[in-house]
Amino acid sequence: MLVLSEDSSRTTGKDARQSNIAAGKAISESVRTTLGPRGMDKMLVSDDGDVVITNDGATILDEMDIEHPAAEMIVDVAETQEEEIGDGTTTAAVLTGQLLSQAEELFEDDVHPTTIVEGYHEAASIAAEAIDAMALDTEIDAEILFRVAESSMTGKGTGDVTADKLAQVVVDAVQAVRSGTDVARDNIQLQTQSGASSSSTELVEGIVLDEEPAADAMPRQLSNASVAVLDVELEVSTGDVDAEYSVDSVDQLTAAMESEEQELRDYAQQIADTGVEAVFITEDADDRVLSYLARDGILAIDGLSDSDATSVANATGAKRIGDLNDLSEDSFGSVEQIRIEKFDEDELTFIEGGEAADAVTVFVRGGTDHVVDEVERAVKDAIDVVATTVETDAVVPGAGAAEIAIADRIRDEADAISGRKQLSVRAFADAIDALPRTLAENAGADPIDSLVDLRAEHDSTGRAGLIAEGRTAEVGDPVEHGILDPAQVKHEAVKSATEASTMIARIDDVISSS
Repeated sequence: MLVLSEDSSRTTGKDARQSNIAAGKAISESVRTTLGPRGMDKMLVSDDGDVVITNDGATILDEMDIEHPAAEMIVDVAETQEEEIGDGTTTAAVLTGQLLSQAEELFEDDVHPTTIVEGYHEAASIAAEAIDAMALDTEIDAEILFRVAESSMTGKGTGDVTADKLAQVVVDAVQAVRSGTDVARDNIQLQTQSGASSSSTELVEGIVLDEEPAADAMPRQLSNASVAVLDVELEVSTGDVDAEYSVDSVDQLTAAMESEEQELRDYAQQIADTGVEAVFITEDADDRVLSYLARDGILAIDGLSDSDATSVANATGAKRIGDLNDLSEDSFGSVEQIRIEKFDEDELTFIEGGEAADAVTVFVRGGTDHVVDEVERAVKDAIDVVATTVETDAVVPGAGAAEIAIADRIRDEADAISGRKQLSVRAFADAIDALPRTLAENAGADPIDSLVDLRAEHDSTGRAGLIAEGRTAEVGDPVEHGILDPAQVKHEAVKSATEASTMIARIDDVISSS
Protein backbone atom coordinates (compact mmCIF):
# COMPACT_ATOMS: atom_id res chain seq x y z
CA MET A 1 0.00 0.00 0.00
CA LEU A 2 1.35 3.44 -0.98
CA VAL A 3 0.68 5.89 1.87
CA LEU A 4 3.19 8.65 1.13
CA SER A 5 3.58 10.38 -2.22
CA GLU A 6 6.37 9.28 -4.52
CA ASP A 7 8.20 12.55 -3.84
CA SER A 8 8.28 11.89 -0.08
CA SER A 9 11.05 10.20 1.84
CA ARG A 10 11.06 8.58 5.27
CA THR A 11 13.83 7.72 7.72
CA THR A 12 12.95 5.66 10.77
CA GLY A 13 14.42 4.14 13.91
CA LYS A 14 18.17 4.13 14.41
CA ASP A 15 18.89 5.88 11.12
CA ALA A 16 16.61 8.81 12.03
CA ARG A 17 18.23 9.21 15.45
CA GLN A 18 21.74 9.00 14.04
CA SER A 19 20.97 11.60 11.36
CA ASN A 20 19.49 14.08 13.84
CA ILE A 21 22.22 13.60 16.42
CA ALA A 22 24.96 13.92 13.80
CA ALA A 23 23.46 17.21 12.59
CA GLY A 24 23.19 18.53 16.13
CA LYS A 25 26.75 17.55 16.97
CA ALA A 26 28.05 19.17 13.78
CA ILE A 27 26.43 22.50 14.63
CA SER A 28 27.72 22.33 18.20
CA GLU A 29 31.21 21.54 16.97
CA SER A 30 31.17 24.55 14.64
CA VAL A 31 31.10 26.96 17.59
CA ARG A 32 32.98 24.91 20.21
CA THR A 33 36.38 26.46 19.43
CA THR A 34 34.99 29.96 20.13
CA LEU A 35 34.19 29.20 23.78
CA GLY A 36 36.01 31.08 26.52
CA PRO A 37 38.53 33.92 26.73
CA ARG A 38 40.92 32.07 24.41
CA GLY A 39 38.26 31.10 21.90
CA MET A 40 38.98 31.65 18.22
CA ASP A 41 37.01 33.71 15.69
CA LYS A 42 35.06 32.53 12.67
CA MET A 43 34.98 34.20 9.26
CA LEU A 44 31.59 33.90 7.58
CA VAL A 45 31.32 34.83 3.90
CA SER A 46 27.93 35.19 2.22
CA ASP A 47 27.09 34.51 -1.42
CA ASP A 48 27.37 38.18 -2.29
CA GLY A 49 30.77 38.55 -0.61
CA ASP A 50 29.74 40.10 2.72
CA VAL A 51 32.16 39.10 5.47
CA VAL A 52 31.43 38.71 9.19
CA ILE A 53 34.27 37.99 11.63
CA THR A 54 33.11 37.06 15.13
CA ASN A 55 33.27 34.54 17.96
CA ASP A 56 29.73 35.27 19.12
CA GLY A 57 27.85 31.97 19.00
CA ALA A 58 24.44 33.46 18.18
CA THR A 59 25.87 35.51 15.31
CA ILE A 60 27.74 32.54 13.86
CA LEU A 61 24.70 30.28 13.90
CA ASP A 62 22.44 33.03 12.57
CA GLU A 63 24.76 33.69 9.63
CA MET A 64 25.16 30.02 8.71
CA ASP A 65 22.88 28.66 5.99
CA ILE A 66 21.43 25.69 7.88
CA GLU A 67 18.82 23.40 6.33
CA HIS A 68 18.70 20.31 8.59
CA PRO A 69 15.65 20.59 10.93
CA ALA A 70 17.46 19.09 13.93
CA ALA A 71 20.35 21.50 13.46
CA GLU A 72 17.83 24.35 13.31
CA MET A 73 16.72 23.39 16.83
CA ILE A 74 20.20 24.16 18.15
CA VAL A 75 20.13 27.48 16.33
CA ASP A 76 16.85 28.14 18.16
CA VAL A 77 18.60 27.32 21.45
CA ALA A 78 21.23 29.98 20.76
CA GLU A 79 18.59 32.51 19.69
CA THR A 80 16.57 31.88 22.85
CA GLN A 81 19.66 32.31 25.01
CA GLU A 82 20.49 35.54 23.18
CA GLU A 83 16.97 36.95 23.56
CA GLU A 84 16.49 35.95 27.20
CA ILE A 85 19.95 36.67 28.61
CA GLY A 86 22.18 38.13 25.89
CA ASP A 87 25.18 35.88 26.59
CA GLY A 88 26.03 32.21 26.99
CA THR A 89 24.89 31.30 23.50
CA THR A 90 28.01 29.26 22.74
CA THR A 91 27.72 27.49 26.09
CA ALA A 92 24.13 26.52 25.34
CA ALA A 93 24.95 25.28 21.83
CA VAL A 94 28.00 23.27 22.96
CA LEU A 95 26.08 21.72 25.86
CA THR A 96 23.25 20.69 23.53
CA GLY A 97 25.72 18.95 21.24
CA GLN A 98 27.38 17.17 24.16
CA LEU A 99 24.03 15.98 25.53
CA LEU A 100 23.22 14.55 22.12
CA SER A 101 26.60 12.86 21.95
CA GLN A 102 26.01 11.24 25.35
CA ALA A 103 22.53 10.19 24.27
CA GLU A 104 24.00 8.49 21.22
CA GLU A 105 26.22 6.34 23.45
CA LEU A 106 23.23 5.49 25.66
CA PHE A 107 21.26 4.39 22.59
CA GLU A 108 24.08 2.00 21.75
CA ASP A 109 23.74 0.54 25.25
CA ASP A 110 20.01 -0.03 24.58
CA VAL A 111 18.81 2.69 26.94
CA HIS A 112 15.31 3.73 25.88
CA PRO A 113 14.78 7.34 24.71
CA THR A 114 12.14 7.90 27.40
CA THR A 115 14.62 6.82 30.08
CA ILE A 116 17.20 9.24 28.67
CA VAL A 117 14.67 12.08 28.64
CA GLU A 118 13.60 11.41 32.23
CA GLY A 119 17.20 11.22 33.38
CA TYR A 120 18.18 14.41 31.60
CA HIS A 121 15.30 16.35 33.13
CA GLU A 122 16.10 15.05 36.60
CA ALA A 123 19.76 15.98 36.12
CA ALA A 124 18.74 19.45 34.91
CA SER A 125 16.75 19.91 38.11
CA ILE A 126 19.79 18.93 40.17
CA ALA A 127 21.90 21.33 38.08
CA ALA A 128 19.53 24.20 38.89
CA GLU A 129 19.93 23.48 42.60
CA ALA A 130 23.72 23.38 42.21
CA ILE A 131 23.73 26.75 40.44
CA ASP A 132 21.68 28.34 43.22
CA ALA A 133 24.02 26.82 45.81
CA MET A 134 27.02 28.31 43.99
CA ALA A 135 25.57 31.84 43.98
CA LEU A 136 27.79 34.23 45.94
CA ASP A 137 26.44 35.70 49.13
CA THR A 138 27.37 39.27 48.26
CA GLU A 139 25.76 42.58 47.47
CA ILE A 140 25.44 43.26 43.75
CA ASP A 141 27.28 46.57 43.73
CA ALA A 142 29.11 48.47 41.00
CA GLU A 143 32.27 46.41 41.51
CA ILE A 144 30.42 43.12 41.00
CA LEU A 145 28.71 44.50 37.90
CA PHE A 146 32.08 45.60 36.55
CA ARG A 147 33.49 42.10 37.01
CA VAL A 148 30.48 40.56 35.28
CA ALA A 149 30.84 42.92 32.31
CA GLU A 150 34.58 42.36 32.09
CA SER A 151 34.17 38.57 32.22
CA SER A 152 31.56 38.73 29.46
CA MET A 153 33.82 40.68 27.09
CA THR A 154 37.16 39.03 27.84
CA GLY A 155 38.40 37.24 24.74
CA LYS A 156 36.02 38.93 22.34
CA GLY A 157 37.27 40.94 19.39
CA THR A 158 37.30 44.37 20.98
CA GLY A 159 40.11 45.81 18.90
CA ASP A 160 42.87 47.66 20.74
CA VAL A 161 40.92 48.26 23.95
CA THR A 162 41.04 45.93 26.94
CA ALA A 163 37.81 44.54 28.35
CA ASP A 164 38.05 46.55 31.56
CA LYS A 165 37.75 49.88 29.71
CA LEU A 166 34.61 48.81 27.89
CA ALA A 167 33.27 47.18 31.06
CA GLN A 168 33.23 50.53 32.84
CA VAL A 169 31.30 52.12 29.97
CA VAL A 170 28.77 49.27 30.13
CA VAL A 171 28.31 49.50 33.90
CA ASP A 172 27.87 53.28 33.73
CA ALA A 173 25.23 52.84 31.02
CA VAL A 174 23.24 50.30 33.03
CA GLN A 175 23.52 52.32 36.25
CA ALA A 176 22.18 55.37 34.41
CA VAL A 177 18.89 53.62 33.55
CA ARG A 178 18.65 51.49 36.69
CA SER A 179 15.99 51.88 39.36
CA GLY A 180 16.53 49.35 42.13
CA THR A 181 16.41 45.94 40.47
CA ASP A 182 14.69 47.28 37.37
CA VAL A 183 16.72 48.18 34.29
CA ALA A 184 15.13 50.05 31.38
CA ARG A 185 17.21 48.28 28.72
CA ASP A 186 15.36 50.04 25.89
CA ASN A 187 16.78 53.34 27.17
CA ILE A 188 20.32 52.22 26.35
CA GLN A 189 21.06 52.82 22.69
CA LEU A 190 24.11 51.84 20.67
CA GLN A 191 25.52 54.00 17.90
CA THR A 192 28.48 52.81 15.89
CA GLN A 193 31.06 54.70 13.86
CA SER A 194 34.23 53.35 12.32
CA GLY A 195 37.38 55.37 11.79
CA ALA A 196 38.87 55.51 15.29
CA SER A 197 40.31 53.03 17.77
CA SER A 198 38.05 50.99 20.03
CA SER A 199 39.43 52.90 23.02
CA SER A 200 37.46 55.93 21.81
CA THR A 201 34.20 54.19 22.73
CA GLU A 202 32.33 56.46 25.15
CA LEU A 203 29.08 56.87 27.04
CA VAL A 204 26.90 59.76 25.91
CA GLU A 205 24.38 60.97 28.48
CA GLY A 206 21.70 61.46 25.88
CA ILE A 207 21.21 60.28 22.34
CA VAL A 208 23.20 60.23 19.12
CA LEU A 209 21.43 60.63 15.79
CA ASP A 210 22.80 59.59 12.44
CA GLU A 211 21.63 62.93 11.06
CA GLU A 212 23.18 66.24 10.03
CA PRO A 213 21.95 69.85 9.91
CA ALA A 214 19.51 70.50 7.09
CA ALA A 215 21.58 73.47 5.86
CA ASP A 216 25.32 74.12 5.88
CA ALA A 217 24.96 77.58 7.42
CA MET A 218 23.28 76.26 10.55
CA PRO A 219 25.14 76.22 13.89
CA ARG A 220 27.19 73.13 14.72
CA GLN A 221 27.11 73.54 18.50
CA LEU A 222 24.54 74.86 20.95
CA SER A 223 24.66 75.12 24.73
CA ASN A 224 21.67 75.21 27.07
CA ALA A 225 19.43 75.12 24.02
CA SER A 226 15.64 74.93 23.76
CA VAL A 227 14.33 72.15 21.52
CA ALA A 228 11.13 71.58 19.54
CA VAL A 229 9.95 68.41 17.82
CA LEU A 230 7.64 69.06 14.86
CA ASP A 231 5.41 66.66 12.95
CA VAL A 232 4.76 69.40 10.44
CA GLU A 233 5.47 69.66 6.72
CA LEU A 234 7.18 72.98 6.03
CA GLU A 235 6.51 73.22 2.33
CA VAL A 236 4.12 75.13 0.08
CA SER A 237 0.54 74.15 0.83
CA THR A 238 -1.18 72.07 -1.82
CA GLY A 239 -4.85 71.26 -2.14
CA ASP A 240 -6.36 67.84 -1.74
CA VAL A 241 -7.92 68.05 -5.18
CA ASP A 242 -5.89 67.99 -8.39
CA ALA A 243 -6.42 71.30 -10.12
CA GLU A 244 -4.86 73.36 -12.88
CA TYR A 245 -4.44 77.13 -12.75
CA SER A 246 -4.23 79.38 -15.79
CA VAL A 247 -1.68 82.20 -15.61
CA ASP A 248 -2.35 84.91 -18.16
CA SER A 249 0.36 87.42 -17.33
CA VAL A 250 3.78 87.91 -15.78
CA ASP A 251 2.19 89.83 -12.93
CA GLN A 252 0.02 86.83 -12.03
CA LEU A 253 3.06 84.53 -12.06
CA THR A 254 5.04 86.99 -9.94
CA ALA A 255 2.18 87.25 -7.47
CA ALA A 256 1.91 83.47 -7.21
CA MET A 257 5.62 83.12 -6.60
CA GLU A 258 5.62 85.89 -4.02
CA SER A 259 2.67 84.22 -2.29
CA GLU A 260 4.59 80.95 -2.05
CA GLU A 261 7.69 82.75 -0.82
CA GLN A 262 5.69 84.58 1.82
CA GLU A 263 4.10 81.36 3.03
CA LEU A 264 7.52 79.76 3.50
CA ARG A 265 8.91 82.90 5.10
CA ASP A 266 5.97 82.88 7.54
CA TYR A 267 6.76 79.30 8.57
CA ALA A 268 10.31 80.24 9.44
CA GLN A 269 9.26 83.47 11.14
CA GLN A 270 6.63 81.70 13.24
CA ILE A 271 9.30 79.26 14.47
CA ALA A 272 11.86 82.00 15.08
CA ASP A 273 9.37 84.15 17.03
CA THR A 274 8.99 81.44 19.67
CA GLY A 275 12.68 81.72 20.53
CA VAL A 276 13.43 78.02 19.99
CA GLU A 277 17.06 77.25 19.12
CA ALA A 278 16.82 73.75 17.61
CA VAL A 279 13.98 72.06 15.73
CA PHE A 280 13.72 68.39 14.81
CA ILE A 281 11.22 67.78 12.02
CA THR A 282 9.74 64.44 10.95
CA GLU A 283 8.35 65.78 7.66
CA ASP A 284 10.14 67.49 4.76
CA ALA A 285 11.07 71.16 4.90
CA ASP A 286 11.54 73.40 1.87
CA ASP A 287 15.10 74.58 1.31
CA ARG A 288 13.93 78.19 1.52
CA VAL A 289 12.44 77.62 4.98
CA LEU A 290 15.69 76.03 6.06
CA SER A 291 17.71 78.96 4.73
CA TYR A 292 15.56 81.40 6.71
CA LEU A 293 16.02 79.30 9.86
CA ALA A 294 19.78 79.21 9.28
CA ARG A 295 19.81 82.99 8.89
CA ASP A 296 18.16 83.27 12.32
CA GLY A 297 20.77 80.92 13.86
CA ILE A 298 18.34 78.04 14.35
CA LEU A 299 19.55 74.46 13.99
CA ALA A 300 17.09 72.30 12.04
CA ILE A 301 17.14 68.60 11.16
CA ASP A 302 14.35 67.37 8.90
CA GLY A 303 13.18 63.98 7.64
CA LEU A 304 13.58 62.33 11.06
CA SER A 305 12.16 58.84 11.52
CA ASP A 306 9.32 58.46 13.99
CA SER A 307 11.55 56.51 16.39
CA ASP A 308 14.27 59.18 16.30
CA ALA A 309 11.70 61.90 16.90
CA THR A 310 10.37 59.98 19.90
CA SER A 311 13.91 59.57 21.22
CA VAL A 312 14.55 63.32 20.93
CA ALA A 313 11.27 64.08 22.69
CA ASN A 314 12.02 61.65 25.51
CA ALA A 315 15.60 62.89 25.91
CA THR A 316 14.75 66.59 25.97
CA GLY A 317 11.26 66.69 27.45
CA ALA A 318 9.82 68.28 24.32
CA LYS A 319 6.26 67.66 23.16
CA ARG A 320 5.69 66.52 19.61
CA ILE A 321 3.73 69.23 17.81
CA GLY A 322 1.50 68.61 14.80
CA ASP A 323 0.54 72.23 14.13
CA LEU A 324 2.82 75.28 14.15
CA ASN A 325 0.09 77.26 15.91
CA ASP A 326 0.59 75.01 18.94
CA LEU A 327 4.33 75.73 19.11
CA SER A 328 5.19 77.62 22.29
CA GLU A 329 7.64 77.57 25.16
CA ASP A 330 5.36 75.11 26.97
CA SER A 331 6.10 72.53 24.30
CA PHE A 332 9.87 73.03 24.32
CA GLY A 333 12.43 70.68 25.74
CA SER A 334 15.93 71.66 26.77
CA VAL A 335 19.43 70.23 26.60
CA GLU A 336 22.81 71.15 27.98
CA GLN A 337 24.49 70.65 24.63
CA ILE A 338 23.86 69.81 21.01
CA ARG A 339 26.93 69.21 18.92
CA ILE A 340 27.46 68.11 15.36
CA GLU A 341 30.60 66.09 14.78
CA LYS A 342 32.04 65.02 11.45
CA PHE A 343 33.48 61.52 11.00
CA ASP A 344 35.05 61.06 7.58
CA GLU A 345 32.10 61.72 5.29
CA ASP A 346 29.44 61.26 7.96
CA GLU A 347 28.02 63.75 10.44
CA LEU A 348 26.36 62.73 13.71
CA THR A 349 24.24 64.81 16.07
CA PHE A 350 24.90 64.47 19.80
CA ILE A 351 22.09 65.59 22.13
CA GLU A 352 23.37 65.57 25.69
CA GLY A 353 22.13 66.49 29.15
CA GLY A 354 18.43 66.74 28.31
CA GLU A 355 16.06 68.16 30.90
CA ALA A 356 14.05 64.93 30.98
CA ALA A 357 16.79 62.60 29.74
CA ASP A 358 16.00 58.99 30.49
CA ALA A 359 18.27 57.51 27.85
CA VAL A 360 21.98 57.06 27.30
CA THR A 361 23.95 56.02 24.24
CA VAL A 362 27.08 53.92 24.02
CA PHE A 363 29.00 55.44 21.13
CA VAL A 364 30.98 52.48 19.81
CA ARG A 365 34.14 53.11 17.81
CA GLY A 366 36.42 50.80 15.84
CA GLY A 367 39.19 51.10 13.30
CA THR A 368 37.29 49.17 10.63
CA ASP A 369 33.70 48.11 10.02
CA HIS A 370 34.53 44.53 11.06
CA VAL A 371 36.07 45.69 14.34
CA VAL A 372 33.27 48.09 15.19
CA ASP A 373 30.66 45.40 14.50
CA GLU A 374 32.38 42.96 16.85
CA VAL A 375 32.82 45.61 19.55
CA GLU A 376 29.13 46.41 19.22
CA ARG A 377 28.21 42.75 19.71
CA ALA A 378 30.50 42.50 22.75
CA VAL A 379 29.06 45.66 24.31
CA LYS A 380 25.48 44.58 23.64
CA ASP A 381 26.05 41.19 25.28
CA ALA A 382 27.76 42.83 28.25
CA ILE A 383 24.87 45.26 28.72
CA ASP A 384 22.43 42.36 28.72
CA VAL A 385 24.36 40.28 31.28
CA VAL A 386 24.89 43.26 33.58
CA ALA A 387 21.18 44.09 33.37
CA THR A 388 20.35 40.44 34.07
CA THR A 389 22.64 40.49 37.10
CA VAL A 390 20.85 43.55 38.47
CA GLU A 391 17.42 42.05 37.84
CA THR A 392 18.14 38.57 39.25
CA ASP A 393 20.55 39.65 42.00
CA ALA A 394 22.70 36.52 41.70
CA VAL A 395 26.18 35.76 40.35
CA VAL A 396 28.27 32.59 40.29
CA PRO A 397 32.00 31.98 39.79
CA GLY A 398 32.98 31.79 36.14
CA ALA A 399 35.90 30.11 34.35
CA GLY A 400 34.19 26.71 34.45
CA ALA A 401 33.82 26.63 38.25
CA ALA A 402 30.01 26.51 38.11
CA GLU A 403 30.11 23.64 35.61
CA ILE A 404 32.53 21.64 37.76
CA ALA A 405 30.21 22.12 40.76
CA ILE A 406 27.15 21.14 38.74
CA ALA A 407 28.74 17.94 37.44
CA ASP A 408 30.01 17.02 40.91
CA ARG A 409 26.59 17.46 42.50
CA ILE A 410 24.82 15.49 39.76
CA ARG A 411 27.20 12.55 40.23
CA ASP A 412 26.70 12.64 44.01
CA GLU A 413 22.94 12.50 43.69
CA ALA A 414 22.99 9.97 40.86
CA ASP A 415 23.89 7.24 43.36
CA ALA A 416 20.40 7.50 44.84
CA ILE A 417 18.71 7.02 41.45
CA SER A 418 17.79 3.46 40.57
CA GLY A 419 17.64 1.69 37.25
CA ARG A 420 18.93 2.74 33.88
CA LYS A 421 17.89 6.34 34.52
CA GLN A 422 21.04 6.64 36.62
CA LEU A 423 23.07 6.12 33.45
CA SER A 424 21.45 9.09 31.71
CA VAL A 425 21.87 11.26 34.82
CA ARG A 426 25.57 10.46 34.89
CA ALA A 427 25.75 11.05 31.14
CA PHE A 428 24.37 14.55 31.76
CA ALA A 429 27.23 15.21 34.19
CA ASP A 430 29.73 14.03 31.57
CA ALA A 431 28.19 16.46 29.07
CA ILE A 432 28.57 19.31 31.57
CA ASP A 433 32.24 18.36 32.05
CA ALA A 434 32.80 19.02 28.35
CA LEU A 435 32.46 22.77 28.97
CA PRO A 436 35.50 23.25 31.28
CA ARG A 437 37.33 20.68 29.16
CA THR A 438 36.69 22.84 26.09
CA LEU A 439 37.85 25.96 27.96
CA ALA A 440 41.12 24.18 28.73
CA GLU A 441 41.56 22.97 25.17
CA ASN A 442 40.92 26.43 23.72
CA ALA A 443 43.43 27.90 26.17
CA GLY A 444 46.12 25.51 24.98
CA ALA A 445 46.12 23.34 28.10
CA ASP A 446 45.71 19.57 28.25
CA PRO A 447 41.93 19.07 28.64
CA ILE A 448 42.13 15.80 30.60
CA ASP A 449 44.80 16.98 33.03
CA SER A 450 42.97 20.26 33.53
CA LEU A 451 39.70 18.50 34.27
CA VAL A 452 41.39 16.25 36.84
CA ASP A 453 43.04 19.26 38.50
CA LEU A 454 39.75 21.19 38.53
CA ARG A 455 37.92 18.32 40.22
CA ALA A 456 40.67 17.92 42.81
CA GLU A 457 40.69 21.64 43.60
CA HIS A 458 36.90 21.70 43.81
CA ASP A 459 36.92 18.80 46.25
CA SER A 460 39.53 20.63 48.33
CA THR A 461 38.21 24.20 48.31
CA GLY A 462 34.69 23.99 46.90
CA ARG A 463 35.47 26.41 44.08
CA ALA A 464 37.80 25.85 41.14
CA GLY A 465 38.03 27.45 37.73
CA LEU A 466 40.47 27.62 34.85
CA ILE A 467 42.21 31.00 34.93
CA ALA A 468 43.70 32.05 31.59
CA GLU A 469 46.50 34.54 32.17
CA GLY A 470 49.23 35.37 29.71
CA ARG A 471 50.04 32.21 27.80
CA THR A 472 49.05 29.84 30.59
CA ALA A 473 45.81 28.45 31.98
CA GLU A 474 46.03 27.59 35.67
CA VAL A 475 43.51 26.21 38.14
CA GLY A 476 42.46 28.79 40.71
CA ASP A 477 39.63 30.60 42.44
CA PRO A 478 37.65 32.62 39.85
CA VAL A 479 36.25 34.93 42.51
CA GLU A 480 39.73 36.02 43.54
CA HIS A 481 40.45 36.83 39.89
CA GLY A 482 37.15 38.67 39.44
CA ILE A 483 35.66 36.19 36.95
CA LEU A 484 31.91 36.19 37.54
CA ASP A 485 28.84 35.22 35.54
CA PRO A 486 25.14 35.88 36.15
CA ALA A 487 23.53 32.78 37.65
CA GLN A 488 20.71 33.18 35.15
CA VAL A 489 23.11 32.57 32.24
CA LYS A 490 23.83 29.10 33.63
CA HIS A 491 20.17 28.40 34.40
CA GLU A 492 19.03 29.33 30.91
CA ALA A 493 21.83 27.40 29.17
CA VAL A 494 21.05 24.19 31.08
CA LYS A 495 17.31 24.59 30.59
CA SER A 496 17.36 25.32 26.86
CA ALA A 497 20.03 22.70 26.08
CA THR A 498 18.08 20.04 27.97
CA GLU A 499 14.84 20.86 26.19
CA ALA A 500 16.43 20.79 22.73
CA SER A 501 18.45 17.61 23.25
CA THR A 502 15.53 15.66 24.74
CA MET A 503 13.25 16.77 21.91
CA ILE A 504 15.75 15.53 19.32
CA ALA A 505 16.40 12.29 21.23
CA ARG A 506 12.70 11.38 21.18
CA ILE A 507 12.46 11.55 17.37
CA ASP A 508 12.46 8.13 15.71
CA ASP A 509 10.73 8.94 12.43
CA VAL A 510 11.54 11.69 9.91
CA ILE A 511 9.13 12.21 7.02
CA SER A 512 9.99 14.77 4.39
CA SER A 513 8.11 15.77 1.27
CA SER A 514 8.99 17.94 -1.68
